[in-house]
Amino acid sequence: MEPDKAVTQILGARSLITRRLILWGLVFAAGAASAARLSAQTADAAGSAPFEVWEASIPELQAALESGRVSSIGLVDAYFARIAAYDREGPTLNAIIRLHPTAREQARRLDAERAAGRVRGPLHGIPILLKDNYDTFDMPTAGSTVTLAGWTPPDDAFQVRKLREAGAIILAKTNMHELAAGITSISSLGGQTRNPYDPARNPGGSSGGTGAAVAASFGAVGWGSDTCGSIRIPSSVHNLVGLRPTKGLSSIDGLIPLSHTQDTGGPLARSVVDLAIALDATVGADAADPATEAMRGREPAGFQAALDAGSLAGARIGALSEWLSDSGAEAPVTATVRAALDAMAAAGAEIVDLEIPEQDSLLANTGVIGHEFAVDLAEYLAAPGGAPVASLGEIVELGLHHEQLDGTFRRRSEAGPRDEAAYAETLERQAALREAIVAFMDAEGLDAIAYPTLRRDPAPIGSPPVGGTCQLAAHSGLPAISAPAGFTRTGMPTGVELIGRPFDDARLVSFAYALERAIEPRRAPRRTPPLVDGRAPEPLRFSVVGDGGWAGRPAAPRLHGSFSLDLPRGTLRYLISTSGLGPANAHAIVLQRRGSGTRPNAVVRRLSGPGHTSAEGTLTLSAADLDDLLAGRIELALYTAARPRGAVRLVLSPEG
Repeated sequence: MEPDKAVTQILGARSLITRRLILWGLVFAAGAASAARLSAQTADAAGSAPFEVWEASIPELQAALESGRVSSIGLVDAYFARIAAYDREGPTLNAIIRLHPTAREQARRLDAERAAGRVRGPLHGIPILLKDNYDTFDMPTAGSTVTLAGWTPPDDAFQVRKLREAGAIILAKTNMHELAAGITSISSLGGQTRNPYDPARNPGGSSGGTGAAVAASFGAVGWGSDTCGSIRIPSSVHNLVGLRPTKGLSSIDGLIPLSHTQDTGGPLARSVVDLAIALDATVGADAADPATEAMRGREPAGFQAALDAGSLAGARIGALSEWLSDSGAEAPVTATVRAALDAMAAAGAEIVDLEIPEQDSLLANTGVIGHEFAVDLAEYLAAPGGAPVASLGEIVELGLHHEQLDGTFRRRSEAGPRDEAAYAETLERQAALREAIVAFMDAEGLDAIAYPTLRRDPAPIGSPPVGGTCQLAAHSGLPAISAPAGFTRTGMPTGVELIGRPFDDARLVSFAYALERAIEPRRAPRRTPPLVDGRAPEPLRFSVVGDGGWAGRPAAPRLHGSFSLDLPRGTLRYLISTSGLGPANAHAIVLQRRGSGTRPNAVVRRLSGPGHTSAEGTLTLSAADLDDLLAGRIELALYTAARPRGAVRLVLSPEG
């Protein structure tokens, strides 16, 4: 088969730039013969046609399994190949804490079941990811702390047990903020996870490993936990959808606790359909979790059945104006969220700007993590199974934690006995907050309240994240979904959060589905493209040469540029030279953006300055600069004394 046809067949409607990048990699790295081996790692032992797991949805994977195009073993191998290419190499996302040692054996058994005519459901034979705080009887559960690195619990968490029953393959555990005690996803066992859209930026937390891994297609879908915003924030900054369910909708039994009152668990997904499939498999009552008593006698939510592209028609959505600032660092996120709200209005929703009366006062002193963390963790460690430590205080005393957690862990371990009166008062304030929000929604006739999941772009790694809104749902126990709103002018994803009444979870998911259908916000990270022959694509080489239309005129220079773009590393290697130009006449050689939308026409990188007629080096590109380069919005520009307003401008076209 010709290379271009092979790429088109495999990727179908995938973007032109991706197809051409893969084609270039095929021809440059291994010649035309390598086309026949494209994505060979996804072919099953029987030699089925290649299948690309990058960005593949659960229904797409299931259809490929059903048709025999791929086996579950093939899927496991394909995801393992992506993890090998991008988690420790390329962008070095550091999202995976450990691979499941029996993932291929799980897949083999499920392939055998399928061959025998038994398919358990939409998750049968589908590789999934678990945050490292979900108990698994057959591999360690460490909370990403060195303390528990080799500790294997005696049984599965409730949701893990449900996933195994549904036929899911446990592929790997993901890194997390150590013991879930923060939102930057750094730990003593896993180190710092990075955001695949821009590895210099924060991946959110504490489920940042799951967020980064799902965004980079290291698995079909992944599970996280949310005590304040740890499903929703990673969803927002990774262009994913994630639901913090009504407290009690699904069991937290078998999750390493941070706060049993506020802890919830659930999936993060690249599409709402995938989210609905994952939720349907894991919700329900559990005798081991008293909070799920609220599910007794209640009909299952039926997330897949509730999906309706027209669900926004007639809905009344309150936009929380206090969290939608048009100024300062919040403006880029607000603009994107407002555009998503406009799309909801176009889909039939009524959007009204509102403020919750006395919101700050209602939220004050409503968090119980400080009251519960040390106590809950000690109870978990004391359960059967022989944990190597007994308390948070012991972890601190032994130094078995990351130094960035030291202050938090010491403060919470040295507080002494819990102040039961203050604890009871905080729980009462949570109940009052919940009642006030529901009463406000009733009074205003609202179906949901909308606001940014995070009011600012994700912070650079090492800087504190700001702009959180997670407390409104976490401290009230109400359901909230973060749905992709699009991308800000910085090139980073952001989310719009919708909070609803108790057990309105399925309706919120349906609203997110309608928004997804309206704006189609999903865009894969540039830094984790499809593999070529089981490996990351080779750097894309291209060149430009020209005189800017000044040929034949006095002092007409020519500009020559050779480039190598390494997508996974986000680096651009350049070698620039000029002819017909003396050093005394040279002002600067730069990369300049051609203005588009909110991105101004401006110099983005200076390559050389006065007196220099050549330049050589390597740039690390931001998410926005990489987007602009791939979209043909970056020019190589030469400025001279004879023409200080620009002598030569050449558009860079990596796609050819």
